[in-house]
Amino acid sequence: MPYHAPLKDLLFDIRHLAGIDDIARMPGLEEAGFDTARAVLEECARFNEEVVAPLNVSGDREPARWDQGQVQTSPGFREAYRQYTQGGWQGLQHPAEHGGQGLPKTIGAACAEMLNSANLSFALCPLLTDGAVEALLTAGSDELQATYLPRLVSGEWTGTMNLTEPQAGSDLALVRTRAEPQPDGSYRVFGTKIFITYGEHDLAANIVHLVLARVTGAPEGVKGISLFVVPKFLVNPDGTLGARNDVQCVSIEHKLGIKASPTAVLQYGEQGGAVGYLVGEENRGLEYMFIMMNAARYAVGVQGIAIAERAYQQAAAFARERVQSRPVDGSLPASAPIVHHPDVRRMLMTMRAVTEGCRALAVVVAGAYDRAHHHPDEQVRRQNQAFHDFLVPIVKGYSTEAGVEVASLGVQVHGGMGFIEETGAAQHYRDARILPIYEGTTAIQANDLVGRKTVRDGGQTARAIAAQVERTEGELARLDLPAARAMHMRLGAARQAFLEVVDFMVGRAKAEPNAAYAGSVTYLMLAGQLLVGWQLARSLLVAQALLAQGEAADFMKAKIGTAHFFADHVLSRAPGLRDSIVEGGDSVMALPPEAF
Repeated sequence: MPYHAPLKDLLFDIRHLAGIDDIARMPGLEEAGFDTARAVLEECARFNEEVVAPLNVSGDREPARWDQGQVQTSPGFREAYRQYTQGGWQGLQHPAEHGGQGLPKTIGAACAEMLNSANLSFALCPLLTDGAVEALLTAGSDELQATYLPRLVSGEWTGTMNLTEPQAGSDLALVRTRAEPQPDGSYRVFGTKIFITYGEHDLAANIVHLVLARVTGAPEGVKGISLFVVPKFLVNPDGTLGARNDVQCVSIEHKLGIKASPTAVLQYGEQGGAVGYLVGEENRGLEYMFIMMNAARYAVGVQGIAIAERAYQQAAAFARERVQSRPVDGSLPASAPIVHHPDVRRMLMTMRAVTEGCRALAVVVAGAYDRAHHHPDEQVRRQNQAFHDFLVPIVKGYSTEAGVEVASLGVQVHGGMGFIEETGAAQHYRDARILPIYEGTTAIQANDLVGRKTVRDGGQTARAIAAQVERTEGELARLDLPAARAMHMRLGAARQAFLEVVDFMVGRAKAEPNAAYAGSVTYLMLAGQLLVGWQLARSLLVAQALLAQGEAADFMKAKIGTAHFFADHVLSRAPGLRDSIVEGGDSVMALPPEAF
C-alpha cells in the first residue's frame, strides 16, 4: 500500500515536545523555527511518498546484484538517488561551510524517519554517509575535510563504515586489517572487511571508506586501532577522480531482508596495498569511530520507528477492509471488518502507541542534541549532552526491538495473508529484523547503558532524568481525566521500578557483574518503557490543553487515548521487569555452559 508520512504527529512532537521555536532562538539556528520545519517536512514527505516509497517492494523483489566486482543497485534507485542529492537532502543537517543547510537535528531526524519508512534499503546509503561526515568533522585534518566533506555533504560521493572482519564481529580488539606507513605520509591498507553496507554500488561517482586498521607495530587490543580514509577512487590535487584504489568488492550477502541494500565483502591490498589517509592520530581510531557509531546508533533507532510506522499503516488499512466474523458484542448483524474485533484493536493500539511514543522520545533526544551543541549557556549544554548520551542506547535498543514487535504484530493482524509475500506485511518484518543487530546488538546497547551511562556516574544522570519524569507526574495529578489518572499511576510505578534497578546496577555491577548484566537488556527495556511513557504523558498534557482551546479535536483525542492505552498495556509491565532484574540474575546463570 502507499506510504503516507505522519506529518501531523511529527510536527506535533517537534513543536510541543522538542520545542523547535526555542531551538531556533539559539545561535546558528535562527532560521529553523516551526514554519521552516513545516515547510521542510512537507516537501520531504512529498519526495518520499512519490519517489522513494514506490521502489520499496520492487527493490525487495529485484535486489542489488554483484557481477565481477561491480554492484548494480535495484531498478529505479539511481534516478531516485539523483533526485535525493539534487534536492539537497543529504546535507540537510550538516554545516553550511561544507555545503550543507545547517538545519537542526530535530528537523533532520524527522526527515530521516520519513526516508526510512519510505524505503529502508535505500535510506541506508545516506545514513552511512552521514556517519562518515560526522567522523571527518570531528577528527579529520583540514586537508581531508577540504577534499572529502563537500562531496559527501552533497551526496556526490557516499561514505561507509568498515569495522567488522570475519574473526572480529563486535569484538574490535580482534581487528587484523593492517596499515603500513609510506614516505609521503599516506598508508597502505591490507585486509578483509565484511558486512559493509553500500560498500560497492552504482549510485555515486566515489565511495569513501572509513576503515579501522592497525598501523604496523601498534599495540594489541583496542588501544592499537587507527582510522583511515580509503577512497574507492583516489582524488587528484584538483579534486578530480584519479586511479582506482586497491579495494575490491569480492561478493555481496544474500539476506533475510533489506535485500536492495548491498552488503559487501571488501578486500583491501590485493595489488600492493590500498592507499589510505590517517584520520586524527594513530591508535585513536576506535574513539573516532564511535563518533560515527553514536550518530549511526541514533539513526538506526529512528529506522526502527520508521519501519514500525510503515507496518502500522499497512495493518490499519488491512483491518479496515478485511471482513471476517460478526463482532462479539453483536453491534453488527453480519461479518464485519476485523477492526471491529477487540483483539485486533488491541494489536493496532499497541502498534500505534509504541510507534508514536518512540517517535516522541527520538525527537526529544534530537532536541537535546541541538541544545548540547548550540545553547549559549555552558551548563545547559552539559545537561543536554548528558541527557542525549544516556538516551542514545535506549533510542537504539528499545526502538529497534519495538520495530520488530510492531512489524510482527502487523503480520498477525493480516492473519494468514500476512505470511504471504504479496501482501507486503512480511517484508516489513524481514526488513525490521536486522535493526536490533545493526551498529551493536541490543545487548551491546544495554551493556553501554549499565556500564558507561549508569554505573560510571553512580546513577546520577539516571536519577536526574527520573526527577524530570516525576515533575510530569505532578502535572498529571492536577488533571481530572481518566487517561491522566491512569498515566499518573502507571508512570509513577514505572519510575519507582526504574530507580530501584538503577540502585541495583550501581551496587552490584562491579561486585557481581554476572548478576547485573544478566538483566541489562531488561533494564534497557524498562528504561525505554518509562521514557516513552513519559513522552506520551507529556503529549497527553499538551493535547488536553490544546483540546480545551478547540484545536484539532480528533487528533488531540487520539493523542490522549493512545497515551491512556500505553499506560494500561505497556507501562503496566514495568514492575515485573524490575523483579526479573533484581531477583532473577542467578537463574540466568544457573546452568553450566556444557548444559546448552
